[in-house]
Amino acid sequence: MEREETLRLEAYLKEKLHPGLRLLARQKADDSVEVYLGAEFIAVVYKDEDEGETSYQFMMTVLKEDIMGG
Repeated sequence: MEREETLRLEAYLKEKLHPGLRLLARQKADDSVEVYLGAEFIAVVYKDEDEGETSYQFMMTVLKEDIMGG
């Protein structure tokens, strides 16, 4: 993703989810960015372009052991 697009998306996610979020470019992919809350990686946002429309998919995986406390 372009830097300006990433900054606009980051501002939107900070407003909607949490002001501590930050987006970082991925090394081997230009269609997505990594999402961090503080120093912790929490998700990936993928850019999808289809039939002239652009959307973004926020993909967060939660491991069972994370929610079970073990």
